[in-house]
Amino acid sequence: MSENPVTDFSLPATGGQTFTLAAARGKHLVLFFYPKDNTPGCTTEVQQFRDLYAQFQQANCELAGISRDSLKSHESFKASFSLPFELLSDTDETVCNLFGVIKQKNMYGKQVRGIERSTFVFDRDGVLRQEWRKLKADGHAQEVLDFVTTLA
Repeated sequence: MSENPVTDFSLPATGGQTFTLAAARGKHLVLFFYPKDNTPGCTTEVQQFRDLYAQFQQANCELAGISRDSLKSHESFKASFSLPFELLSDTDETVCNLFGVIKQKNMYGKQVRGIERSTFVFDRDGVLRQEWRKLKADGHAQEVLDFVTTLA
């Protein structure tokens, strides 16, 4: 965990928006990287973040999910589950590489390259305060919320 601000980046987001890390300052921020839209673990994860969204907002915290899926896929995924936060499309893996979340994984006995489920929490000054890597989707949103509520 570093106490240094992370390099600013910009990604296309759902809702016709562009997300920049710098623009998120002033609020706490949770960035969660997930492997793929409409897969069981990722669906569980976004639904749990969705269900706790009001509590994240009360803690002055914004959420954004990131994967390599296209914006079209993200818009469909967001609509299917009524997600109140934006999903960011990192098709060229620029931000995935910045955070070091692309890993070799085993899927059905084959080695595949993909996103390792990871979450990063920034304080309102844009400083990385906590990170989770190789995490299980179920129950993780509550763990993140519990941490966010400890930030001043």
